Amino acid sequence: MKPGLFLRAAMAAGFAFLWLPIVLLVVYAFSADRIPFQWGGFSLRWFEALARNERLVEAALLSLRVAAGAATLAVLLGGAAGWALARFGPFRGRAAFGALIGAPLVLPEVVTGLSLLLLFVALEGLTGWPAGRGATTVLLAHATLGAAFVAVVVQARLAEADRSLDEAAMDLGATPLVAFRTVTLPLVAPALAAGWLLAFTLSLDDVVIASFVSGPAGTTLPMALFSMLRLGLTPEVNALGAVVVLGVGAVLGLAALLLRPRGGAPH
Repeated sequence: MKPGLFLRAAMAAGFAFLWLPIVLLVVYAFSADRIPFQWGGFSLRWFEALARNERLVEAALLSLRVAAGAATLAVLLGGAAGWALARFGPFRGRAAFGALIGAPLVLPEVVTGLSLLLLFVALEGLTGWPAGRGATTVLLAHATLGAAFVAVVVQARLAEADRSLDEAAMDLGATPLVAFRTVTLPLVAPALAAGWLLAFTLSLDDVVIASFVSGPAGTTLPMALFSMLRLGLTPEVNALGAVVVLGVGAVLGLAALLLRPRGGAPH
C-alpha cells in the first residue's frame, strides 16, 4: 500500500472513530421509533416532546444564564491575566502567576470541583457568603475554569501583536489608557470574543464541576441529562444531544471564524 493511501485510510478511520457515534446520535434523534437506537422513519416528534419537557427547558435556560455570566466574568479575569503575562515582561512571581492561572487546564475536573466546594464552604463559614450552593456557585466555578482558557487565548494574541504600535501611539502623545483603548483593545478584541465563546461552551458542557458546587436550585442541563441517563436512554435524550451538538458546533465555528488568520498571513 502506498504511504499516501495508508495515511488517508488512517485519517478516515480516525475521523470515523471520533465522529460516527455523534453522527448516529443526531440521526436517531430524527427517528420516529420509541426505541432510541432503532430507525423508524423521519420524525420531529422527540424534538416536540423535548420542548414540552418543563424540567429540561428550565435546566436549559439556567445553563444558558450561568454560561453567559461565567463567560463574561472569565473574559474580565482571564483577559486581564493574559494581558499581564504578555505585556508586563519577566516580573517577579511571573512563573507562579502563570502556573496558578493555567492550573485548571491541567488539573482533573474532580480535583477542581472538590477544591471549589471546600472554598465555598469555608467562605460561607467565615463570611456567610455564599449562602448554600446553587446557580451562583456554579457560575463562579465555571468562570474560574473559563478564565484559564481566556488567559491563554489573549496571551497568544498579544504575543503576535506588534508592541511598537502601542509605543508609537504614546510617542504621538497618547496616554497609556488611550493607547490601550485605541490600539491594544482592537487588536485583542477577536481573542476576547473567541475566549467568551470558548468559556460559554465549557460552561454549557460541564457536569463534573457543577455536580460538586451546585445545589437543589442549581441543576444545569448536563446534570439533568446525566440524571435522566441513569434511568435509561430515551429518544428525548437523543433529541437533546442533537440540539447540544448543533449549538456547540455553531459556537465553536464562530470562535474559529474570529480567530482565523487575517489577510492570509500565516500564524
